[in-house]
Amino acid sequence: MTASRERLVVIGNGMAGCRAVEDILKRSPDRYEITIFGAEPRVNYNRIMLSPVLAGEKSFDDIVINDATWYADNAITLHAGRAVTAIDRARKVVEAEGDLTVAYDKLILATGSDPVRLPLPGADLKGVVTFRDLDDVDQMVAAADAGGAAVVIGGGLLGLEAAYGLARRGMKATVVHLMDVLMERQLDSAAGFLLTEALAERGVETVLSAQSEAILGEDAKVTGLKLQDGRVLPCSILVMAVGIRPSTALARACNLPVGRGVMVDDQMRTGDADIYAVGECAEHRGIAYGLVAPIWDMCKTLAASLTGDEAATYEGSLLSTRLKVSGVDVFSAGAFAGGEGCEDIVFRDAGRGVYKRVVLQDGKVAGAVLFGDAADGGWYFDLMRQGADVRGIRETLIFGQAITEGLSGLDPSAAVAAMSDDQEVCGCNGVCKGQITGAIAAQGLTTLDAVRGVTKASASCGSCTPLVEKLLKLTLGDGFQAQTGPAPMCKCTHHTHDLVRQAILAQDLKSIPAVMQAMEWTTPEGCASCRPALNYYLVCAWPGEYQDDKQSRFINERVHANIQKDGTYSVVPRMWGGMTTPDELRAIADVADKFSIPAVKVTGGQRIDLLGVKKDDLPAVWADLNAAGMVSGHAYAKGLRTVKTCVGSDWCRFGTQDSTGLGMRLEKFMWGSWTPAKVKLGVSGCPRNCAEATCKDVGVICVDSGFEIHIGGAAGLHIRGTEVLTRVASEDEAVWTICALVQLYREQGWYLERIYKWMDRVGLDAIKTVMADETERRALYDRFSYSQRFARIDPWAERVAGRHAEEFNPLSRRLEFAPA
Repeated sequence: MTASRERLVVIGNGMAGCRAVEDILKRSPDRYEITIFGAEPRVNYNRIMLSPVLAGEKSFDDIVINDATWYADNAITLHAGRAVTAIDRARKVVEAEGDLTVAYDKLILATGSDPVRLPLPGADLKGVVTFRDLDDVDQMVAAADAGGAAVVIGGGLLGLEAAYGLARRGMKATVVHLMDVLMERQLDSAAGFLLTEALAERGVETVLSAQSEAILGEDAKVTGLKLQDGRVLPCSILVMAVGIRPSTALARACNLPVGRGVMVDDQMRTGDADIYAVGECAEHRGIAYGLVAPIWDMCKTLAASLTGDEAATYEGSLLSTRLKVSGVDVFSAGAFAGGEGCEDIVFRDAGRGVYKRVVLQDGKVAGAVLFGDAADGGWYFDLMRQGADVRGIRETLIFGQAITEGLSGLDPSAAVAAMSDDQEVCGCNGVCKGQITGAIAAQGLTTLDAVRGVTKASASCGSCTPLVEKLLKLTLGDGFQAQTGPAPMCKCTHHTHDLVRQAILAQDLKSIPAVMQAMEWTTPEGCASCRPALNYYLVCAWPGEYQDDKQSRFINERVHANIQKDGTYSVVPRMWGGMTTPDELRAIADVADKFSIPAVKVTGGQRIDLLGVKKDDLPAVWADLNAAGMVSGHAYAKGLRTVKTCVGSDWCRFGTQDSTGLGMRLEKFMWGSWTPAKVKLGVSGCPRNCAEATCKDVGVICVDSGFEIHIGGAAGLHIRGTEVLTRVASEDEAVWTICALVQLYREQGWYLERIYKWMDRVGLDAIKTVMADETERRALYDRFSYSQRFARIDPWAERVAGRHAEEFNPLSRRLEFAPA
């Protein structure tokens, strides 16, 4: 018979608790019967990455560290959403909600920390939140969906990330900070200034040296923050991000020694020989750590101690901070603010917004702060830990490792080879060099994504990515090949967009699951990058056969309107070639009055935009516009948006052709077509180009001899003029050519690739060659014409008739701030 396993109970399903369990399983996988309690009703996730979730850059699934499979594979019993209420040390049991009692032989406290809530008047108002877990993020997202202003108290990392995320979601965000420098524990005044400027560029205002007096409210809801100087900052949500305290209530209640945190020795053992503490709740030698690097070190020592290695000790950590604050790389370590007996070396690059400061003391690196370029942070930190004498490299030290060692005649890559195996590479996930090189060698890893998948190195903030790539190159040697050519569609597949499109046709694949199976997708259901792309490729390849997958479209395409920053929508009815009638204008005015639409705006595409429509009102708004003969303008679509025209020969004394008539003909034939990205056309009646056709995706310039057809313009984030594709003599030829050209783009373009980018990738000459072939051009036109049989259906009319009614049911609302 095998001996029964010891019972290990972990209170805390967060990063520290699960990391400790991972380390224990690596050392002795069969030693313990493991039970984990978590107060949150979910699996272990990366709390550091809540900021990108708030900003809409990642989903919860993206930040999960240990999914349900991990618990099952390791026979771990997880009680998620069940808080432990007491520890009975005499009986060696823990008691949890629901009258659950579990016995232990060894117990780990990984209870983390609690957010500090300032005792301000009004702190209990609805809309006053902290920023600590996913539930807090959900509350902030809901507030952002409703629109308005946000105030964040606290200019530390969490406060800034909260403000940045809310600003990204459309709110006016203001940070109120007691000190005169943001992140004063990590940044000096110069770096703090640059951070203030960077935040302003990202839509976040800062109020420094400000003390909060009271939180104001009406009807039990927050309405603003009053400062001691009398200023009032209006807001519909207020975030307190003023610090954390170790969560010690359970330990204190069972009479364990508690200082600032649960007091532990060098083996992470508390005052009870069978109870350990790790992470933010623990206090070691008078210090409670709140950064992941020392916590990972604690977990290693704890795992060693619990698997019989009593020689393992944790002796504290020398701290460095490397993080990305609102999209800006920041590093700080040691005595970065200098002081008596210190010497500063400073480098600034105003153009790039880079600031570097290295502090020397007695010929050694005593501290450093880097803003905007933190690539050499690890090198400075190693010099500091080693106590290396840097007087010989002082003149080049500030320029970083590569330049310093290059000018010394050293191969910069030699520094990577010289790193010890236990030297940390990824601070977010506590991954050392030896783990990375070992995994590369043992598992045959050849790509950065493969290394991330196995080791988690560079999978969080990404700042260590260059170093991980260097380790790949070092380990693989001549076998290393930097990725060249087109990148894969996404991390779910190794295949490029072109290969996937070819396979859909060659293998007769007519559904998203069929594509994923045939192409051996590495994820069960794809992701937010590949699903919309696959949906479009199938729509394009199989018109009339493929059933459009609504859930693989972004919110704007699902509800056929553009979501605005306050959670309302804009509605743009189509006006053929920019023409309208008095009846249509009356209908628009009546709709605006009937539904109290707050803004009516003429767009640059010769349309009228109704702004501020409530989601519940969309079907009724569409019904009234339909009744006036108007259809969707597809202003939200990856498809034909507008055909802008001038008045042409009908009215203009310079007009050479009927540009308005051609524009209307094109739009009435091409409307409803889906394309890789949005498409805008312009038709100008003469070379004076009043319709601005030479900055459109496809443009037509009418001349005396016929029509010049242009391609590849842009007038948004990128500004460029068109290139001349060809010249044709008749209006019919112009329509045939433009439709054939758009079909070529539909079949060759990558999803979200604008026409000008497609043209740059495949080459204008290649496009001209296809279009010059009469047989090929005719075939393209025929395929476009066929697909239009199924595309020219007004989605507004369909929704008015009840299709996809669940989208407009208030009880079925989902998160709607997805890319548009």
